[in-house]
Amino acid sequence: MTEPKIAQKAPYVLEVEPKKYAWCTCGLSENQPYCNGAHKGTDFSPIIEEITETKKVAWCGCKFSKNKPFCDGSHSKL
Repeated sequence: MTEPKIAQKAPYVLEVEPKKYAWCTCGLSENQPYCNGAHKGTDFSPIIEEITETKKVAWCGCKFSKNKPFCDGSHSKL
């Protein structure tokens, strides 16, 4: 697996609390946009992002953002 699986062609817009999040990079997790370990056996590993305040976050859903783990609109070009 050299390319991530597109989980969805839109961001996951979620209200998040302050803590560390493991964002799925492979697209295989059944707990999108977060990692559940489904990348085992691939060259992918999650991106750990620390959120320091309660806020709304647009996590990338297509896995092709240039601003990972956040959405940059790349899904509109897929």
